[in-house]
Amino acid sequence: MDAIASEPRSLGAGLAEDLIAATDLRFSVAGAAGPVNILRGLDLRIGRGEAVGLVGPSGSGKTSLLMLLAGLEKPSGGALRVADQDLAAMGEDALARFRREHVGIVFQAFHLVPTMTALENVAVPLEFAGRADAFDRAEAALREVGLGHRLGHYPGQLSGGEQQRAALARAVVAEPPLLLADEPTGNLDRGTGAQVMGLIFGLRERLGTTLLLITHDPALAERCGRVVRMEDGLIVEDRERSGGPGR
Repeated sequence: MDAIASEPRSLGAGLAEDLIAATDLRFSVAGAAGPVNILRGLDLRIGRGEAVGLVGPSGSGKTSLLMLLAGLEKPSGGALRVADQDLAAMGEDALARFRREHVGIVFQAFHLVPTMTALENVAVPLEFAGRADAFDRAEAALREVGLGHRLGHYPGQLSGGEQQRAALARAVVAEPPLLLADEPTGNLDRGTGAQVMGLIFGLRERLGTTLLLITHDPALAERCGRVVRMEDGLIVEDRERSGGPGR
């Protein structure tokens, strides 16, 4: 399918299959000279199980969009539904429950708790959810990303690639329907980054998770089934790659 610069995906089709539905989405922050408009009426739909690469220049609004989808920020205007939840209408407690039940996030920085072992870091979201099998599931997740021999190690004892794999295990341990990844290989060397991305795509495929991947690497974005480009707070290109998501 050719690139679409002026026509976003149909906002009226396949609503039941959409995991993400944003309509006229706006996000502003306070600035010294008045409000700064970051997202300026963005329309986006992402189906359940899709892998989408989100690209665009720095400052185009990619990370702000991710923060809204994760319920870490609230829209300034427009409509936003994720996993059948109206995020714009939720309070902080409801948003916290939404994140716990529906979203896994992997950032460029690993955000592991330095005083917790790898096993404890991965078990945290399950403990918050009251899961009695939190540590068993955390161990299984760490073994799946190749860290079965590092369960008792602290983040400071792990390499950068190992820390990111632990962060990935934490993001997917509850098998969320949505995985958000913001430059997950940005702090890693090329070889280690390729290993981490292989794990992300493999886990996404096994779990049927919807993936939104922010990246500056065009080749990495092309491994997704669909590539969306943002500029100046709007989507300017939305195209599907023939052959579907890569691995």
